Amino acid sequence: MGSTSDLPVMEKACKLLDELQVPFEVNALSAHRTPDAVEQFARTARERGLQVIIAGAGMAAALPGVIAASTTLPVIGVPIKGMLDGLDAMLSIIQMPPGIPVATVGVNGAQNAAILAVEMLALSDEALAQRLQQYKSSLKEKIEKANKELSEVKYDYKTN
Repeated sequence: MGSTSDLPVMEKACKLLDELQVPFEVNALSAHRTPDAVEQFARTARERGLQVIIAGAGMAAALPGVIAASTTLPVIGVPIKGMLDGLDAMLSIIQMPPGIPVATVGVNGAQNAAILAVEMLALSDEALAQRLQQYKSSLKEKIEKANKELSEVKYDYKTN
């Protein structure tokens, strides 16, 4: 993440990765304030065993692109809401030049970034694929439970 102020958003990814038993690193690195550290992080990521990188950033949101420029690992960008409701960050992340792709999720979409990363990792890890399937099944169960609870809520003019 660009700074620890991004943690309330990015912790959703951390929690999901933890729940699915996926080892991960968490770092605060700024493309503008610590560019050498960002480049070092990206260049050494593969040798540290990383396979996918999730990078969250707000405003100018250069972090995901700078990381993608220095590694061949897949990078998933998370635009973080700040100025302009996160539109500035989203546009910064999705408008990458040819040859430097960054997958991008919605504004503050760290949880979806983690799911996408896990889907990538699960292509070659059957046990992880099974844990991911169980997680996705639990999403269905949560909605079914919520809908059942809604059916018990009474209003004078409610028809279901």
